Amino acid sequence: QVQLVESGGGLVQVGDSLRLSCAASGRTFSSYTMGWFRQAPGKEREFVANIRWSGRSTYYADSVKGRFTISRDNAKNTVYLRMNSLKPEDTAVYYCAAGAGATTYRYEYNYWGQGTQVTVSS
Repeated sequence: QVQLVESGGGLVQVGDSLRLSCAASGRTFSSYTMGWFRQAPGKEREFVANIRWSGRSTYYADSVKGRFTISRDNAKNTVYLRMNSLKPEDTAVYYCAAGAGATTYRYEYNYWGQGTQVTVSS
């Protein structure tokens, strides 16, 4: 069992940066692929980025590639999402998720956090 709690969201201006954190409980955190998803009002929840258990393999949605960086610290049971050059279209609730061997599909993630709001104002 893994419990996830996101933090770090907020209201920022276009071009600003923000770092989201996701703290996990459970001794098996290091064995899971960790992902970030986001959901804007009226839209489906979409994949943003993920990172394999070792931290050496990452994958990004095209919309955030080059601007967002996912990382993890298995010793702290925490995964991060560094977001640079934020745009209004990045406005969404951001969710952290965990899944063994997961890729980019929501159904592959077994555990989800409650989400943290990110609002980018122009």
